[in-house]
Amino acid sequence: MFEGRQRDPGSIARSRSPARGGERRNKATNTNTNNKNGKATLVGQLISGAKKHFTNANQTITLGGASITIDAAIDELQSFVDNRAAVVAAQAAAKTKLLAERAELPALNAFIKAFIGFVRLTFGPQADVLADFGLAPAKAPAPLTAEKKAVAAAKRKATRDARGTKGAKAKKVIHGNVNAELVVTSAAPAAGGSAPATTTSTLPKA
Repeated sequence: MFEGRQRDPGSIARSRSPARGGERRNKATNTNTNNKNGKATLVGQLISGAKKHFTNANQTITLGGASITIDAAIDELQSFVDNRAAVVAAQAAAKTKLLAERAELPALNAFIKAFIGFVRLTFGPQADVLADFGLAPAKAPAPLTAEKKAVAAAKRKATRDARGTKGAKAKKVIHGNVNAELVVTSAAPAAGGSAPATTTSTLPKA
């Protein structure tokens, strides 16, 4: 049998540590570039490093196949930082405006409703004038059918009878009950036909 050669544990640790260190650095870089704010921080550090180690602003370098000076490269990097800062400031301002809108919305909605009511009361059904305000004339209520009118009249009479001679306050809490039946009779048949059909339905009580 052959015995495998034993390696010094210390040498194993030393051989692995640089790779692990590189992995940690890569993870840190990936974390910074995963979001725009983190990337803006990274770009700011790139600018600081460039100003510190590339002291000749007119030095020409090649990036992506194009030549550019250090000074122009720094300007490009700064554009990213400036744009991100402007967006963050705009988002903060928008959030403040949104909170202000939510706080004032109930009162403003009530005011708008009151103003619309004032316009309708002032100009009535004048469609041309209401159109100038972006409003349409109010829809007229649907007319009652003959059956509904009869039932309503019967309810009013029953309520009056039920209240009788009671005091005003006592009368208000009393309502009459009406059992109304609606009878629908079909048109008379032709000579020799069957008798007309009659349908009866009971309407709900008041």
